[in-house]
Amino acid sequence: MALKSAMAVTGAVLVLYLIAHMYGNLKVFSGQEAFDGYAHGLRELGYPLLPEEGFLWVFRLVLLASVLIHIYSAAVLTIRARKARTQRYVVTKRVQRTYSSYTMRWGGVLIALFVVFHILHLTVNAIAPGGASDSPYERLVNGFQPEFWYVTLFYVAAVIAVGFHLRHGIWSGMATLGLNKASRQGKINAAAVGIALIVTVGFLLPPLAVTFGLVG
Repeated sequence: MALKSAMAVTGAVLVLYLIAHMYGNLKVFSGQEAFDGYAHGLRELGYPLLPEEGFLWVFRLVLLASVLIHIYSAAVLTIRARKARTQRYVVTKRVQRTYSSYTMRWGGVLIALFVVFHILHLTVNAIAPGGASDSPYERLVNGFQPEFWYVTLFYVAAVIAVGFHLRHGIWSGMATLGLNKASRQGKINAAAVGIALIVTVGFLLPPLAVTFGLVG
């Protein structure tokens, strides 16, 4: 139960981060000044009580801890579930699966690879398709030009995986916290699907807008 609770709590932290990050990404539609200003403002949060980028580093550590705890809890629970299957049946009852629950494992791997690439590309500026820049806006616009369609395709695939992961995670988290009562299941499922769709579309809009020439 402790591991499931840890997954639910860390999952909630990651969901809130995704929503905040999505909101920030959408500022690209307000132009370079607004987008770069937003990025610069994040670095100065808490200043002068904290050093410049101090809040960001605290937040990054909390986020990293949440990710590691989430992955560890998922791995341990998966191993335990496998060990619990000590008897094979001649006739196996088929369990209904949603696409989101079926793809959680490999979707998680894709998301992990994407996060590494995303940090190296848009945060650290170590990978620079289209050219490196000190401007976050220019890094985003440069990286999703039509000639780098494979970057956009990778981004789209990863974001869709995030959407499936998010939908299933919200549903599972509610069940873990005991909120998934029969009378509430329809509303919880609708909320899970709705949040997953909003986050997915919100993350896809900026790169696709750049690729199709709507932002640049």
